[in-house]
Amino acid sequence: MTRISKQKMKDLLSVYFIMGSNNTDEDALTVIEAALTGGITLFQFREKGEYALKNGDKATFAKQVQALCKEYQIPFIINDDVDLALKLDADGVHIGQDDESASAVRAKIGDKILGVSAHTLEEVRQAEKDGADYIGVGPVYPTKTKQDAKAVQGVTFIQKVRNHGIEIPMVGIGGITLENCVPVLAAGADGISLISAISMSKEPKQTASKFFMKVQDIKTARP
Repeated sequence: MTRISKQKMKDLLSVYFIMGSNNTDEDALTVIEAALTGGITLFQFREKGEYALKNGDKATFAKQVQALCKEYQIPFIINDDVDLALKLDADGVHIGQDDESASAVRAKIGDKILGVSAHTLEEVRQAEKDGADYIGVGPVYPTKTKQDAKAVQGVTFIQKVRNHGIEIPMVGIGGITLENCVPVLAAGADGISLISAISMSKEPKQTASKFFMKVQDIKTARP
């Protein structure tokens, strides 16, 4: 196995759906499968917060979600839990600044996909140095999904990263909707991360499809 290329990573970040069992009022597996059929390009398993599954229940649910991702050939990323990612042979891991260092995680996971949340230029540069394949930046807009979210940054930080000539694949997250996603991509992000916009949608398949078409239109029009 070899590390993923920058171009392939940028393509995968287009519509990056993040979800756990507690991010929907409907059957979680049904919502995830609907999103997979609708056009998401990457999936992150994030089982955190109130009513989140624990231990064996979490692992069982993760296996079920992973099986769906394999069926639809969408890479399966696990948030924070490196041990679970290795146990399930997930396609990658996403970590935050309060987790184990990116360099240590890279040493553990080999060539699997590694994503890192970053909020400053220093954190971005360090993530790149430590072997991250992409960075997640945000929250771009106000969000209620993540209780530990940092201060809202808008699209200015995305622009700042690109203005400094940093080319690492980058995805924006936080409060992104069909109505406000265009500025995120225009600022230089390679894609958008979504939780509630899809997980709480009454029509998750159609919503995922609309996001995919909008993102593809914008990226195709780029010079």
